[in-house]
Amino acid sequence: MTTLVLAASLAACGGSGTTTAQSGISPGLSPAALLGEKVFSDQSLSASGKRSCASCHNPAQAHAQTNELAVQLGGADGTVAGFRATPSLRYLNTNPAFAFDRQGTPIGGFDRDGRAQSLAEQAQRPFLAPHEMANASKEAVIARLKKASYAEQFKQLFGAAILDDADQAFDRLTFALQQFQREDPSFHPFDSRYDQFLAGKATLDAAELRGLALFNNPAKGNCAACHASARGADGAPPLFTDFSFDNLGVPRNPRIPATVDPAYFDLGVCGPDRTDLAARADLCGAFKVPTLRNVATRKVFFHNGAFTNLKDVVSFYVRRDTNPEEWYPLAADGSVLKFNDLPPAYRANVNTTEGPYNRQPGMAPALTNSEIDDLGKFLGTLSDADQLHP
Repeated sequence: MTTLVLAASLAACGGSGTTTAQSGISPGLSPAALLGEKVFSDQSLSASGKRSCASCHNPAQAHAQTNELAVQLGGADGTVAGFRATPSLRYLNTNPAFAFDRQGTPIGGFDRDGRAQSLAEQAQRPFLAPHEMANASKEAVIARLKKASYAEQFKQLFGAAILDDADQAFDRLTFALQQFQREDPSFHPFDSRYDQFLAGKATLDAAELRGLALFNNPAKGNCAACHASARGADGAPPLFTDFSFDNLGVPRNPRIPATVDPAYFDLGVCGPDRTDLAARADLCGAFKVPTLRNVATRKVFFHNGAFTNLKDVVSFYVRRDTNPEEWYPLAADGSVLKFNDLPPAYRANVNTTEGPYNRQPGMAPALTNSEIDDLGKFLGTLSDADQLHP
């Protein structure tokens, strides 16, 4: 049964009408989503018995990581390092599947390289990846699921014999996670101060308004070129991403254990995790443009967690090319090893044409220090209400 057929069958059963009184958990969620809510926090589905989806995607941290590690530790003993920083799971409910547009530009997909085509597919890898929940197989996952407190609920929803077929059961397991993320409002609340501002229910102070202007100005921050800040044509609130991919030449991060090997490179769209576009040399080094919602709450930034401070991130954007020595190591002869997290053959793929990346050493950065501060103030207005701790 495909995901679409499964969704239709659940709707036919009246699944979307579950209430708090019926479930005791979350209002308005379908039976599949309610099940996904339990799976999301279930550590028993990992080889260590100590890792769940929520371990790396903590709801209290906008469904992102809670520490400043560049990559999280997982595996059967909790000591196996990953390869990429943990992205937030918020605001993915309208994310499109990966495709090339009419101009041949890659758009959409899930994961930082866009390889997963749905939230359900994205949920598959963590269960099986050696550096995450580290199950040896789908059969191992389902063996653990059979012992879960909600195993009977799983069978009631998907069929009495569902746990006898590991492939089918695993598909339903990740479908439930997908529905939880799609349906639960905590994954897409749209209740930031900026949302209230757009609705005419809140005001921004002078610094935040200056930051918004810099964000939108093509000659200054030019952030809106990829992170649209205006409502859609249908009035939908902005997602602060255009679902595109970009190559920013982010510095290599020595805090990732894999980088001990000088031959190791994470090339995003063209590998190593994604394999179907390995021949697209022009895409090597490109990663998906994330939403900027809750960016001020993030503990690490970029695919490799190279930065741990939002001001440094904004400064990198505008000073990467005017002052590269601030961001990259120096060679023995004193030259700057720019774009050092890419093999030399792919460094020409780095975006050096769009502002604020279209500058050269000796030129003034697109933003002054005070403007960087103002832009940071505006970015702080994109935090969801549950992230505004007193």
